[in-house]
Amino acid sequence: MARRILVLDGHPDPRGDHFVHGLATAYRESALAAGHAVRTIAIATLDFPLLRSPEEFQSGQAPRAIAAAQADIEWANHLAVFYPLWLGSMPAATKAFFEQALRPGFAFGPARGRGLPKQKLKGRSARVVVTMGMPSFFYRWFYRAHSLKSFERNILHFCGIRPVRATVVGLVESRATRDKALAAMRRLGARAA
Repeated sequence: MARRILVLDGHPDPRGDHFVHGLATAYRESALAAGHAVRTIAIATLDFPLLRSPEEFQSGQAPRAIAAAQADIEWANHLAVFYPLWLGSMPAATKAFFEQALRPGFAFGPARGRGLPKQKLKGRSARVVVTMGMPSFFYRWFYRAHSLKSFERNILHFCGIRPVRATVVGLVESRATRDKALAAMRRLGARAA
C-alpha cells in the first residue's frame, strides 16, 4: 500500500556532505522507487525564529516556513525524522523546528475535563533515525536512550503519532557502519517503515 511520507532532515548544517543527509536521501529515494508519495523538509534551510515565551507557543502565529511544514505534516501519514545526536539530544535547530511546528491547535487541542489534550496528529506513524559517534549499544544501555525516548513519548506520542520506531546508528565514522546503515535505510524507505 502506497504511503504519504514526509522526510524531515534534521541536520542543522545544509551542506550535503553530512551522513544524516545521506541516510535521509537513501530513505527518500527508496520510498519513491517503491511507489510512495514523498515530500522532504530540510530543517537547516528553513527560516524561522526561536520561540521565547509561553504566549508565543500558545497563541503566536506560525511563521510562513513553519505553516508550510505543518501542511506537509498534515498531508503525511508517515514521518521519517533524521538527526545527529549533539550533546546527548537533537540539535537545537531541530528542537526549535518541532517547538514551532507542533503547537497547540495544530498538534494537540484543549483537554477535555481532567484528561490529556486532544491528540490531533493521530493516524500517523514515525521512524526516527539518530546518528552518533559512540556505539549505539552504549547510548541505549548506559544513557538509556533518554533523549530519543523523550522525543518519542513526550512529543510524538503526545500529539498522537504512533507507532514510533527508532533506528540508532552509532560509530558513524566507520565505512562499514555507513554502508550497513545506508542499506537499512533503503530497505526501510521501500517499506515505509
